[in-house]
Amino acid sequence: MRSIILGLFCVLLTATGVMADDVTDMIQKRYETLQSFRAFFLQKLTNASSREVQERLGTIVFVRPMFIRWETTSPEPELLLIGQDQVWDYFPDEETAYRYTFDQVMSSKTMLRFVSGEANLKEDFTVRDLGQEGGFRHLQLIPKEPEPNLVEGEIWVRPDQNMLERVKLVDFFGNINELELSGIELDVPIQDEEFTLTPPPGTTILDSPEE
Repeated sequence: MRSIILGLFCVLLTATGVMADDVTDMIQKRYETLQSFRAFFLQKLTNASSREVQERLGTIVFVRPMFIRWETTSPEPELLLIGQDQVWDYFPDEETAYRYTFDQVMSSKTMLRFVSGEANLKEDFTVRDLGQEGGFRHLQLIPKEPEPNLVEGEIWVRPDQNMLERVKLVDFFGNINELELSGIELDVPIQDEEFTLTPPPGTTILDSPEE
């Protein structure tokens, strides 16, 4: 009896792995063919020690190969512009703009890599299928090579679109970064001007030193 139960358990694990592989393959293919998207976002940042939750609202625009406009409107304005060579992080109220290289921002498993489809789910993670939840496919992600800013993740995917509509990342300290997209428009025309920034006169520009 024990061997029969063990055998059924192994079959179940194998089937779950196959289903997870199927989903990750569809997600990867969707992002490989995606030309652009625009969406609203709700971001929740939970501090592990204080349990304080900060909510941010705004919009995200993505254009292939790697242009991202991440604009926070609440609780305070912030504009993050990502191009192939340069990144701007602009705070209008502080009259300050930070300038980074592309590699400084995209080299680790950050939320931006998930939003843009740059995170390779099958190669970088052990994926567990958690089943259906509220019309979404729910997957757990365990990094094969954990980093301080990501030790565990979860994603929610709408089966008919195969896009990440909700992402939850947990870092080494237990801090949680959650992002939920809504009003998603796929393959829409985007103007080049949305990815350019000319800081207003009087803006302090700070270059981040390369590591």
